[in-house]
Amino acid sequence: MTQAPIATRFLYLRADSPPPFAYAYPPPAGQAARGGDYDWVPAAVTDARPRVDTLSLDREGFVLRRCPTAMPARADDAAIKAIYYPEVAALLRSEMGASHVLVFDHTRRLAGAEPPAGMREAVLRVHNDYTMRSAPQRVRDLLPAAQADLLLGQRWALVNAWRPLTRVVPRTPLAFCDATTVRPEDFVAAALIYPDRRGETSSVVHSPHHRWAHFPAMAPDEVALFKCFDSDGRKACMTPHSAFDDPATPADAPLRESIEVRALLFFAPEWARQTAA
Repeated sequence: MTQAPIATRFLYLRADSPPPFAYAYPPPAGQAARGGDYDWVPAAVTDARPRVDTLSLDREGFVLRRCPTAMPARADDAAIKAIYYPEVAALLRSEMGASHVLVFDHTRRLAGAEPPAGMREAVLRVHNDYTMRSAPQRVRDLLPAAQADLLLGQRWALVNAWRPLTRVVPRTPLAFCDATTVRPEDFVAAALIYPDRRGETSSVVHSPHHRWAHFPAMAPDEVALFKCFDSDGRKACMTPHSAFDDPATPADAPLRESIEVRALLFFAPEWARQTAA
């Protein structure tokens, strides 16, 4: 049965905000950890499960797939890399027809409480993980210069895979903004400051055209895939997303534990694929 739309709100960057930024480590004394002016904007989140067979990573920018995992819910980083990374790589190759998939990062999250060491809190702010500048820089960060130059000259993409770890999502689910309702001018580069470098993520300015959806009651054998960048301008490029609060969530609902992994996908011909293997 289709779930009725959820009346909630999302935290968007204000159109008149100064340049947003965030420190990825404790900031220097006297410096705020995060900057930018944000406003909560009411929105409806629809049930995407009735459309699960028609959604496309290359059109709406997000899909849901059933993908059981051999990874234990309490796996350490070594087990995640050894067991889960290859599972996600195989899923993405099958889903998008990529010639090579490089899974390079993961984050475990605990939503609704101060997370313990090794986990992060859920992000209750509309964002995309990369910008038009930082996405290709990620390729250059991960690959030798000559190889990066070769592969950046052909189609490539960045995709995230998100799944609950221990139970059906009880609170603070993840929502996706349909990429067909987003314009390039909705994205604003937000500096991400590390001790030795500066990266960028995208904050998002509200538009009345934005349409939000989620997959209710996601279970640990399901994975939501969503596009964070695509070099092919004819396809969905960046998919705004955010955790959100469902007002109908019981006060005593368990905390949400989840994991997301990030992957580079290359669509190179065979001769270029060999350089990335």
